[in-house]
Amino acid sequence: MNQCDMCAFFEYDEDYEEYFCSVDMDEDDYGRTYYGERKDSCPYFRDGDEYKVVRHQM
Repeated sequence: MNQCDMCAFFEYDEDYEEYFCSVDMDEDDYGRTYYGERKDSCPYFRDGDEYKVVRHQM
């Protein structure tokens, strides 16, 4: 499982029947994220676990 699978920005497109990253990136951001030295970590990653905050408050 990669980092994108757990990201809040990873959404399913019913028209294309596939998942995609919905972050509005320009070409430079895309290149740094997918082809750069930080290939394994995305600067736009946001944990898609909606209950994480609730569990932390308990």
